[in-house]
Amino acid sequence: MYKILVTGGAGFIGNHLVKALLNDPLAYVVIMDNMSSIDFSRLPDKNIPNWEFIKGNANKYEDIKSVFQQHSFEYIFHYAAFVGVEQNLKQPVSVFEDLKGIEYLLQFSIKHQVKRFIYASSSEVYGNSPSFPQYEDSTPLNARLPYGAVKATGEAFVRAYQQQFGLPYSIFRFFNVYGSTQRHDFVMQKFLSAALKGENLYIYGDGQQKRTFCFIDDATQTVINAYRNPEAENLIMNVGNSKEYTILQLAQYIQKVTGAKSSIIHKDRIRKEEIFRRLPDNSRMKRFLQRPLTSLEEGIKKMIPSSVYKSTLLPK
Repeated sequence: MYKILVTGGAGFIGNHLVKALLNDPLAYVVIMDNMSSIDFSRLPDKNIPNWEFIKGNANKYEDIKSVFQQHSFEYIFHYAAFVGVEQNLKQPVSVFEDLKGIEYLLQFSIKHQVKRFIYASSSEVYGNSPSFPQYEDSTPLNARLPYGAVKATGEAFVRAYQQQFGLPYSIFRFFNVYGSTQRHDFVMQKFLSAALKGENLYIYGDGQQKRTFCFIDDATQTVINAYRNPEAENLIMNVGNSKEYTILQLAQYIQKVTGAKSSIIHKDRIRKEEIFRRLPDNSRMKRFLQRPLTSLEEGIKKMIPSSVYKSTLLPK
């Protein structure tokens, strides 16, 4: 049996990862989370034997030290982060605390001879790119918001520890992942929740910002297939779909599939550094996923009750 630490393992992407890891009877998963924005219902079933939960802050040295004193890990998944546009706008300084956690975890990984350090990065590292699609190795990183800047700096830390100390890594840059258990301040859940309640859908600006949407099962399976694969060692990988939609198209589509009576309301922009387009080159992801990606239609269908879902084509 090999031990795995997942920081932020009760968060949205983290809890799906944990459940997938637990399908392996040889894996023992330790979930570390400060439970600041979620509840204990995110944790796995108590009848599953090969996991435990430790409440702790992944940015605090003593909390990390305590976990490593209790366990010897072979793989570290660092998914804990100060996430959410609204939170980052209200508390832009707070996100820089994440840099401490990254460094502490890397230090303990070296000391305890971890086999691979897996870091959850973000499409935010690209900022407003000059060209598309965005390639892992050649597209410049242009993050200007604190969250993206911290993720980019975190990547630099991970690569530096590999270069100086030989710590193997895999870095995954997630692009607009959506699915069940996601918080309601993210666009997909925000629109779905409002539509199912008959409330208006609010869009900032004209809604022509372009996004790709990656279903959580695709993101999770890609990571599961890659994290122990030698071909993914010391590799950075975009994890996202390559089909683009505007935010306005997404709102219109959700209106149709839910039969919502709500209206689409445009509001002024809330931030100056708006990222207008995200489009990953996902060639590496597809090589590891080894199956077609989930379409937006199918992903949304899995998120809402079948009694509500109305089959319709996405707007072109």
